[in-house]
Amino acid sequence: MAAITMKNIVKTYGDGFQAVKDINLEIADGEFMILVGPSGCGKSTLLRMIVGLEDISGGEMLIGDERVNEKAPRDRNLAMVFQNYALYPHLTVFENIAFPLRLAKTPDAEVKERVNHAAELLELTEHLERKPANLSGGQRQRVAMGRAIVRNAQAFLFDEPLSNLDAKLRGQMRTEISRLQKRLGITTVYVTHDQVEAMTLGDRVAVLRAGVLQQVDSPRRLYQNPANLFVAGFIGSPPMNFIPATVTDDGLSTPFGDIQLPPGRSVDLSGKEIVLLGARPESFEDADVVSDTVREHGMVFDAQIDVIEWLGNEQYAYVPYEAPEQIRQQLADLERELDSEAMRTQLVVSLDASSQIEESSTASVWMDLRQVHVFDPGTGENLTAEPAPVSDETAEGQPA
Repeated sequence: MAAITMKNIVKTYGDGFQAVKDINLEIADGEFMILVGPSGCGKSTLLRMIVGLEDISGGEMLIGDERVNEKAPRDRNLAMVFQNYALYPHLTVFENIAFPLRLAKTPDAEVKERVNHAAELLELTEHLERKPANLSGGQRQRVAMGRAIVRNAQAFLFDEPLSNLDAKLRGQMRTEISRLQKRLGITTVYVTHDQVEAMTLGDRVAVLRAGVLQQVDSPRRLYQNPANLFVAGFIGSPPMNFIPATVTDDGLSTPFGDIQLPPGRSVDLSGKEIVLLGARPESFEDADVVSDTVREHGMVFDAQIDVIEWLGNEQYAYVPYEAPEQIRQQLADLERELDSEAMRTQLVVSLDASSQIEESSTASVWMDLRQVHVFDPGTGENLTAEPAPVSDETAEGQPA
């Protein structure tokens, strides 16, 4: 195992396009690091630069304490698992897993021992004599992982390994990969565009946008304290709501009423005319089911409910609103970049399953002001500090 260090890494193609721009990132020995972002953000390019499949245009790539910029992929001792499995259809599962060992002319006894060990870890023992065509998608992906395990590599590299699987299998494989990485304790770099994978698998998550590293942090801190509009919009499903707010002498004026931020969320807004107020769907609730002790930490406003999505254990209400043209355009641009349909000028409000709010009605909605963020619409910067945790006392009475 080994740490991976990137110092000012740049990738520029022959036509001048810069896919990766001055990336500085340290991945600790044994850490599970996720590279995430929308299509074209540079995450797969960065992974291929680590393994040696893409040349490095600038900067230094270190594996352990050794510079590997000029090393061929076979000399880096890294194991890569691809999106399309890359299995040999004419070979059995055993021989597919054993393939890198055969190339290295490993003795047969050692090959058998390593393959059987990997198969046991991945619950493939009973499939060793089968061909890939007779396996399910999840089993094929486990075979590809087994081929990586037997190499005793310094690090695992995964390039969107679950994107070809159906939703149920993706959930199962996420759990298997997480357990396997913890059991082996091996340095792992995992590329995905699926933020659910990013939030559930990684020790830390690196969010990229157009080749630029936006934020690196634990999944919880990314969710609770995004550095900018892009991260806030990308992390979370449904994503964070962005509400235009005009700065006034008394606070903020929004389409849903005037707001005074609590002391823990106050920011210096001098010189600013319009900001974006960020609030996640779970920061809202049906005012009728919020206790008085919780209600005082937020504001209540009347909302025209457009659509209700009832999911059994929860509900989502959609509340359209008017916004200045500049803000509408900015949210539309962010929506296109994130390939999301949730950035429109509407609130997505999470409601308790017991709420009786109906579609096409006017309802009283409560918003928790302790958890809001204030963003500069020009720079995208998050102007607020990390929100204070909600204590048991103040949360008492709020629906579970």
